[in-house]
Amino acid sequence: MSLADELLADLEEAGDEGEDGLYPEGEEGEKGGLEDIPEEMEVDYSKAESVTSIAKLRNSKQFSEIIDKISAYIGKQRKNSEVSGPVEADPEYRLIVAANNLTVEIDNELNIIHKFTRDKYSKRFPELESLVPDSLDYIRTVKELGNNLEKCKNNETLQQILTNATIMVVSVTASTTQGSLLSEEELKQLEEACDMALELNQSKHRIYEYVESRMSFIAPNLSIIVGASTAAKIMGIAGGLTNLSKMPACNLMLLGAQRKTLSGFSSTSLLPHTGFIYHCDVVQSLPPDLRRKAARLVAAKCTLAARVDSFHESSDGKVGYDLKEEIERKFDKWQEPPPVKQVKPLPAPLDGQRKKRGGRRYRKMKERLGLTEIRKHANRMTFAEIEDDAYQEDLGFSLGQLGKSGSGRVRQAQVNEATKARISKSLQRTLQKQSMTYGGKSTVRDRSSGTSSSVAFTPLQGLEIVNPQAAEKKVAEANQKYFSNMAEFLKVKKETSSTIITT
Repeated sequence: MSLADELLADLEEAGDEGEDGLYPEGEEGEKGGLEDIPEEMEVDYSKAESVTSIAKLRNSKQFSEIIDKISAYIGKQRKNSEVSGPVEADPEYRLIVAANNLTVEIDNELNIIHKFTRDKYSKRFPELESLVPDSLDYIRTVKELGNNLEKCKNNETLQQILTNATIMVVSVTASTTQGSLLSEEELKQLEEACDMALELNQSKHRIYEYVESRMSFIAPNLSIIVGASTAAKIMGIAGGLTNLSKMPACNLMLLGAQRKTLSGFSSTSLLPHTGFIYHCDVVQSLPPDLRRKAARLVAAKCTLAARVDSFHESSDGKVGYDLKEEIERKFDKWQEPPPVKQVKPLPAPLDGQRKKRGGRRYRKMKERLGLTEIRKHANRMTFAEIEDDAYQEDLGFSLGQLGKSGSGRVRQAQVNEATKARISKSLQRTLQKQSMTYGGKSTVRDRSSGTSSSVAFTPLQGLEIVNPQAAEKKVAEANQKYFSNMAEFLKVKKETSSTIITT
């Protein structure tokens, strides 16, 4: 046995086991896991005599019984008050579970019919398979075209099936195809297969409508959250609404995790830990990176809704609407864009003003780091006087007052030569008053000649004792008042008109 044969045998055994016990033995095992076989190992249906030899669901007894029961129940209107006790005991509930299982079988049957039609029609138009990937659209297109590929142009029926762009590509490809004409028998087989596929698809939509109409009174809150079809699938796998209500949310999310892909074109396996809830419309509407997180949230809310429905409470679906609104709010919150980051200014510094150190050490530091007398004179300039450049290369660089006699100031600040500290004006006035002489000068204080005397000879009175320094004293006081370094601004009193008149 080759490796391919061993793989095919394993796939057939896996197909016989069923899908989580959803199908009884014999129903699903007849197909032998056909949907999971890779394309290179698929069965060739081109040599099959008719579609009825491989697709037997439409003519089966189970299919006809379920469709007849649905037709009988559709005309009846039921109320929520009619359901009492466990919902599994209701006969219509069992019909809903069976009908829901039938829709899965119909999908598998449509997949087989599509492969049969593709293998038969590839003789006439082999490129159509790649141009129309959808199975039902392909079957409708084959039924419309048949042997006459010129029907692609200006065909109103085909415009309802395909888009204008696809019709244009199909018409261009059909004009250059290498396919050969089909015989009358082959066309009859294709027409029969297309009619069967369309009839099964119509029955599937009829079952969906019935299930959705009946799930509103069996599990109204659960149906509002995930939809009537998904709610029926979950209830069917769980074994009823009562068992579903006892199931935790982590297990509810995995129901239907081995659901088969019905596309017919993919050979890849399903995502792990993804069941019916992951594939429902509520979760699939989100971006792929949020779907697993959303499936966990929806499963938790479905558990709460199933427990409410199992006790026949909130028959109007109010709890279901509230839970769905909560789910939608969280979905919107997850998809909100991140807030715009605003550039904030730096906070004000909290460091206070540092205390300055005083004393002898601080004075020594200032003397060490302060400007020298040479630098002070070099930085000093004389007012209204053109400076001489120190170097010929550096224009504008002069030595300032360095080496000059004048200080360049109108009033030179008094500096103690011993300490190099400036003397305040009050101290300067005190020292100047002490240096002034009153009542004449002595020979010791004035350091003058010892023959000097205060006796003066006048022509009128002869000998007269006078103060020879009186005139100098007046001049010194006047100079101190107006021209001294300590002189301040004087306020001249204005004489009034009355004073002038009296004088």
